[in-house]
Amino acid sequence: MDITNPIFHDVDKARAHLEAIRWPNGPICPHCGDVDHATKLDGKSTRPGVYKCKSCRKPFSVTVGTLFERSKIPLSKWVLATHLMSSSKKGMSAHQLHRMLGVTYKTAWFMAHRIREAMREPIPEPRSMGGPGKIVEADETFVGGKEKNRHKSKRAKTRLGGSWGKETVFSLVERGGKVHSRHTKSVAAKTLRPILVTQLQGDTHLMTDDAGQYRHMGKDFKHSAVNHSAGEYVRGEAHTNTIESYFAILKRGIIGVYHHVSAKHLKRYLGEFDFRYNQRSVTDFERADLALKGITGKRMTYRRTGAWATA
Repeated sequence: MDITNPIFHDVDKARAHLEAIRWPNGPICPHCGDVDHATKLDGKSTRPGVYKCKSCRKPFSVTVGTLFERSKIPLSKWVLATHLMSSSKKGMSAHQLHRMLGVTYKTAWFMAHRIREAMREPIPEPRSMGGPGKIVEADETFVGGKEKNRHKSKRAKTRLGGSWGKETVFSLVERGGKVHSRHTKSVAAKTLRPILVTQLQGDTHLMTDDAGQYRHMGKDFKHSAVNHSAGEYVRGEAHTNTIESYFAILKRGIIGVYHHVSAKHLKRYLGEFDFRYNQRSVTDFERADLALKGITGKRMTYRRTGAWATA
C-alpha cells in the first residue's frame, strides 16, 4: 500500500473515498432509503460532508448508520487503520495502531474492534459450502495460554472445550474457496455434527483427521480421514493441510501479535482472520475497500464492546 495516498491524511479525500465506496450511484438517505435525491449542504455553519434528503427533509452524512457514526476520530485515520489491518497478514495490535495513528491506546483498541466487526462476514447460508466434486476440510484448534503459566486462582477448575481452560475454534475450509470459523463450546460430535450438516451440502467430500468426533461423519457425507496418530498426513487427496495452514496463520497472529484474546471477543478476531483469508486473491487496497463496505448497517458503542482494559 502507498502510505502517502491522500485518503490517509486528508479528511476531505477520505470522505470522498468512503462516499464512492458506499454510494457508487449517488447518496442514499439512511433515514428513508431514497437514492440520489439529496442536496449537499455547503453553508459556512454546516460541517463538511452533510447532505439533506429532498424526500424526508432529514440531514445525513456518509457515516450515518455505520460503525463510524458519531466518531470524533478523523475519517482519514479510520481509512488508514482499515488499510493497515486489512493488509497485515497476521493482524496489527492496538499498541501498533496507537503509535502509527497518534491516538491513545484506548482509542486504537476500540477502532480495531470496530474494524473487525466490519470485516466479520455473516454466517453462511445453510448448505452454502461444498457440493458435487467439492472438498471441504474440517478441523479444530484451541486458543489460550498454557495452564501452567496461569496464576493458581485463574486456572480452570474443569476441562473446557476439550482443552484445559482454552477456547475451542472450529473451522471449515473449502479447497480453493472460503473458510468459516466459529467459537464453539466443545469439540464433541454433538456440537460439531449440527454445524457440518447445516453448513455443507450432502454430496460434499469431507476431509478430517482421525479424531473420534468425526468417526461417524460417513453417515452424512463422503468422508475421508488421515491417521495423524500413526504419522499419516497425506493419502492421495485426503489431507487437512489447507485448514492447518490457516490455523498456523491464526495462531501466529494471536501468539505473536495479539498475545491474548478474550473469549468475549474471540468471534471478532476469527472474523478478521477469516476475512483476510477469504479475500486473499485481491490487492490490499481492494481488500480494505471491501472492509469499508462492511461498516454499513452496524453499530458498536463503547458500552457494547466492553471494558477495553480486560479484552
